Amino acid sequence: MQPIINYNPDVLTCLANLSNDEVFTPPNVVQQMLDQLPEELWSDKNAKFLDPVSKTGVFLREIGLRLNKGLEKQIPDTQERINHIYKNQLFGIAITELTALLSRRSVYCSKTADSEYSVCTDFDNEQGNIRFNRIEHTWVNERCSYCGASVAEYKRDDELETHAYEFIHTEDPATIFNHMKFDVIIGNPPYQLDTGGSGRQAKPIYQLFIQQAKKLNPRYLTMIVPSRWFAGGMGLNVFRDEMLNDNRISNLTDYVDAKECFPGVDIAGGVCYFLWQNGYSGDCTVVNKFKNAEYNSVRPLNEFNTFVRFAPAVSIVKKIRSKTEPSLTEITSSTRPFGLKTSDRPTKEGDLHMISSKAEGPVSSKRVTAGHKYINHWKVMTSKTSHDHAGQFDNEGMRRVLSRVEVLKPKAVCTESYIVFGPFSNEAEALNCQLYLKTKFARFLVSLLSFSQDITRDRFTHVPLVDMSQPWTDEELYKKYKLTKDEIAFIESLIRPMD
Repeated sequence: MQPIINYNPDVLTCLANLSNDEVFTPPNVVQQMLDQLPEELWSDKNAKFLDPVSKTGVFLREIGLRLNKGLEKQIPDTQERINHIYKNQLFGIAITELTALLSRRSVYCSKTADSEYSVCTDFDNEQGNIRFNRIEHTWVNERCSYCGASVAEYKRDDELETHAYEFIHTEDPATIFNHMKFDVIIGNPPYQLDTGGSGRQAKPIYQLFIQQAKKLNPRYLTMIVPSRWFAGGMGLNVFRDEMLNDNRISNLTDYVDAKECFPGVDIAGGVCYFLWQNGYSGDCTVVNKFKNAEYNSVRPLNEFNTFVRFAPAVSIVKKIRSKTEPSLTEITSSTRPFGLKTSDRPTKEGDLHMISSKAEGPVSSKRVTAGHKYINHWKVMTSKTSHDHAGQFDNEGMRRVLSRVEVLKPKAVCTESYIVFGPFSNEAEALNCQLYLKTKFARFLVSLLSFSQDITRDRFTHVPLVDMSQPWTDEELYKKYKLTKDEIAFIESLIRPMD
């Protein structure tokens, strides 16, 4: 007879695995984030904590547990201590009506704060300190002036959630809690909004919550968000610059594979959490977690215009920069290199040869509205879409990065499914460029800025523009830039060969 196993999983751990739309934070990750904070906070009966994006209430619940233990000597009576903590120290703003009920149930043990079942007996209203108010978007030219949501996607009937989050739909978030001073602001904000654009593009909004939280000038701020801000893009360039140049960020923990943080959740580019300390000024302790390994470093975040996540990669980029060579971006086209859209197709006749992702064939030069400098010369094209799913590492923790890489003859053009390198004066130079792009060295440097499916011109910023009159191998490139055995091994461990 098999023994009976008493299995009692944490319900919030279970919920953390349910949805990609609103990523719930597992309790163990919350504990890691709280461990960043100074120990003396848990015995400070005047410290105030705010989760402005409460989903399950897990942040407030875990904070409450720590305070309950830390204040035992100061407030010996259990009920008096609990009342003090939940009435005077813990505050939250739920993101939906449902998460408000869930958060109160997690924190107060009752969906209504003033219930006879609530652990806090001092509340005289249902919400307690975990509030939810239905907020409407402020429409200006078919967009919300606060979050950028579109009228078409987010103008909802009364019975549907508006997803107009209270914390970011105000000029002055301090008014939400009557200008209360918070010591700690912590949370896991919503990551994006559907723009209704082509391909169902999503607009990042997590940066808005961080910017609002800083307005409240807390002692400490920590949030867990996608790591895609490291390289910017899609509205994140200004935010990236703000974060990289904010020397109040003392700690940054980065999960290269989001599933190592949020089991079962697929987030392109990974996720990270940070600790922002009011009054701190200095280098940041960076921890990259990947494939059951940790890469640790202490460095300024603004060493480069974009953030280089791996410590071993920093030394590689520095060696390349020391050569003061131009970047490959100088011969890299912008998006839609010839003005031809993805949907464009070849015609029966034409003086040029067009390549699209679906077909090849003739096209008239009259349809080409850009990239004229490339037309009569040799060039190289590569797919604008990464070979890797959403630009992520595969199950073995490796990437190929680039997909199709081909040489284009004079009179050949392509659609916006590709970007182009050149022009080159002869076929040999184009072939050498093709070989260079296929090296692990070049693709590794592209991967440092690739946090999504798109391969755009700026992804080649770290790739040096080498002499294309000669062919290059990885061994020759490693020698040229004086890479160590460890640096070479690091590149080889991450990048797959490419035939």
